[in-house]
Amino acid sequence: MARHIVARTSEIPPGGNKVVEIADRNIVVFHVNGEFFALLNRCPHEGAPLEKAACVARLTSPEPGVYQRSRVGEMLRCPWHGWEFDMRNGQSWFDPKRVKIRSYPVAVERGEELQKGPYVAETFPVHVEDSYVIVEV
Repeated sequence: MARHIVARTSEIPPGGNKVVEIADRNIVVFHVNGEFFALLNRCPHEGAPLEKAACVARLTSPEPGVYQRSRVGEMLRCPWHGWEFDMRNGQSWFDPKRVKIRSYPVAVERGEELQKGPYVAETFPVHVEDSYVIVEV
């Protein structure tokens, strides 16, 4: 899997998202609760753009009239028909065994680490003595 730099962290505000195109795929990157998540920008139901989805909380009820909110902002609600998905892994909330959005691994790295790249040239100490250059091997 190839890695692609898609944005500075400051380009995607908390609670916001950014759509990027990678390898002919429309991918939406969300910034929620200090974390970044990437999903295919297409609902599997009828293709709604998930960049327009509402970021909602997980709502559970242990008994009638009692509601508990958790994972605030980590659930996506499709803008067209209200289907809900877990932003962390793309699983649907209503049928997790059969319906899923493609999710992609996301990493945040410091710029100075990225500039180093995966390849490092071998170097040797050099000393200048009078008018001769001597390389130690």
